[in-house]
Amino acid sequence: MFFPEAFQKRMQATLQDGWAAFESTHQQSSLTSIRLNPKKLIASSQAKIPWTEFGFYLDQRPSFTLDPLLHAGTYYVQEASSMFLEQAVKQSIDLNQPLKVLDLCAAPGGKSTHLLSLINNESLLVSNEVIRSRASILSENIQKWGNSNVVVTNNDPEDFQKLSGFFDLIVVDAPCSGEGLFRKDPSAMEEWSEDNVALCTQRQQRILANVWPALKEDGILIYCTCTYNTKENEENLAWLRKENKVESLKLNVNSEWGIEEIETDGIFGYRFYPHKVKGEGFFISVIRKKEETHSVSIRTKSQLPLAPKKITERLNDWLLHKHEFILLDDLIVALPTTYFTEIDWLANHLKIVTKGTAIATVKHEKLIPEHALALSTSLNDKNFNSIELDLPLALSYLRKEAILIGEGQKGFAIVTYQGHPIGWVNLLGNRVNNLYPTNWRVRMGG
Repeated sequence: MFFPEAFQKRMQATLQDGWAAFESTHQQSSLTSIRLNPKKLIASSQAKIPWTEFGFYLDQRPSFTLDPLLHAGTYYVQEASSMFLEQAVKQSIDLNQPLKVLDLCAAPGGKSTHLLSLINNESLLVSNEVIRSRASILSENIQKWGNSNVVVTNNDPEDFQKLSGFFDLIVVDAPCSGEGLFRKDPSAMEEWSEDNVALCTQRQQRILANVWPALKEDGILIYCTCTYNTKENEENLAWLRKENKVESLKLNVNSEWGIEEIETDGIFGYRFYPHKVKGEGFFISVIRKKEETHSVSIRTKSQLPLAPKKITERLNDWLLHKHEFILLDDLIVALPTTYFTEIDWLANHLKIVTKGTAIATVKHEKLIPEHALALSTSLNDKNFNSIELDLPLALSYLRKEAILIGEGQKGFAIVTYQGHPIGWVNLLGNRVNNLYPTNWRVRMGG
């Protein structure tokens, strides 16, 4: 592996005696790690990632696409260093309180699904991605995770300025020069340049400036990148402090983890080097807003059309928790009762990709269950017929192939793999309609 010359000179000067180990580590393969969904628990005997309750290192990288448990949302494939978000959140904010949280640069969904595992059911997550195609991938991963207390949006950071003081916690996983990804993704080196670093720095400052008004007074901003560059990390935070009233929070970090704490003029940051930690390059810092911020009023006349009572009465047994049901054309969506007004208000101010959980489509007085319902952690599975599939049948189902199950039976049924729902079928007596979403189907053979 040959590093860009300017990058190598800078890192040699920074690491000094540690450069040889850093360089040697980049000749080795990246580690593979996953983070479990605490509401869809599966057993794991793998080595635990020490800074997260849910993360594990794998001995080897399997073919995740051909594992139905991935499609069931039981785990997420995520780089280990970035799971340190859990420590930043737990040490800076009271997770027992109802929180309004924004993950600003969220695709493909690693940090959003992690946040959903940390916040309680009385909290709300807005998961945003500015690029439309990536927002669709984000929405898919959010649906697999199974929470209804989340809204996926497709907005530019500046659109959040009108949500003054709305959020208790904002996570900015800023687009960066990607220096920490050189081992995992060598193509990142080809895109690296000092000019690109400068461009990223400017973009990161714009993102921070745009989203800062949306954070409430005493709210928490978690800023992270996958780069080592001080221009994109410490210097950006120093710029933020110069422009605003902030308090940098020091975290308790176990020295055995190998994470480097940096303090620059009272700004604390935490840097991950792959020759010191079992993970890729990463940087994270926690800031508390210390300036008076007017919170926007969210009183609004409801624009979301409630589903008719005759429909909601049929749906109440489909879910374990109380929700509000809305009808969008023919689609019924369940929204958390606690945040119905806020979601209604957000729908009038942001570009919504998905909100809550899609429950069913109404067709000629018939309710056809939606895929998101099968994956929902609120699903009342005792209300539905369930059919367990073995691995070959589960993969056929995920490829949206014809499968022969439930012979002689009729009606909608959940299909499961190792006890976890992966979707719906419609049993028609002598044949089966595979209801797996066409655009999600597995195309890989094997």
